[in-house]
Amino acid sequence: MASTTRAPELTPRPAPPPEPGGRAGRAVAAAVASTVGTAFRRTIALVLFFATWELAPRVGLVDPIFLPPVSEVVPALWHLAEDGQLWTNTRTSLVRSLSGFGLAIVLAVPLGLLIGWYRPVAELLNPLLELFRNTAAIALLPVFILILGIGETSKVAIVLYACTWPILLNTISAVRAVDPTLVRSARSLGLSAPRVFQKVILPAAVPTIFTGIRLAGATAVLVMIVAEMVGAKEGLGFLINSSQQNFAINDMYAGIVAISALGLLFNHVLILIERRFTRWRTEPTG
Repeated sequence: MASTTRAPELTPRPAPPPEPGGRAGRAVAAAVASTVGTAFRRTIALVLFFATWELAPRVGLVDPIFLPPVSEVVPALWHLAEDGQLWTNTRTSLVRSLSGFGLAIVLAVPLGLLIGWYRPVAELLNPLLELFRNTAAIALLPVFILILGIGETSKVAIVLYACTWPILLNTISAVRAVDPTLVRSARSLGLSAPRVFQKVILPAAVPTIFTGIRLAGATAVLVMIVAEMVGAKEGLGFLINSSQQNFAINDMYAGIVAISALGLLFNHVLILIERRFTRWRTEPTG
């Protein structure tokens, strides 16, 4: 009699429980990797620039007397900050720059909106605008000093003049570039001319206006420094010029670094303000 053996039954193993927080952990890791990658791409150029600055005088590519390594400029910058020279001169330059820059916004934006919206005003003022827009502000600095003196008025006035043009021209261009279909649609809905201007023209023009404002912000710092080099007793331009004349080369480069940092900060603040006023815009993807 043949004996039959029964094969053992195979019971399936239960699937291992999902690792707690696995998906969330991968999401966090991906976010961190993306942040690190973005920071790397945004800082690699600066790192290479400062590395080249440090190495060039040390290996003899340039004379270290005239271009000291960045490791010698940073202590000079720290020393200027400690004894108060950096803050005093920065505050003076900021007050002058912001005064002229603010006045330029107050004057140029309304004037640009008016010229862009009303053609008779544009036809009346366009020849005058074409004349002065092609005259460099730096070339007029001696004229401002002769007429307004060597004090604060001439410095604020030259910044005002230089900042007016990028704001004014961008504002005019912004108003004229508004889609005519939007204007016709608003008028077909019965909106009056002031309401069309308020609800259609002004919101559509804001991004381009801010482009001009950001250009004017860079111009304000640049022109202010040049004006302080010509005739001033305080300011970052004065600090750089006096350091060069006294052959304090490290202090001169420290002042240049301070100006660069000031310009970056100024531009960043303007970007934040622009985002506040253009929250309706969709950010480009990719």
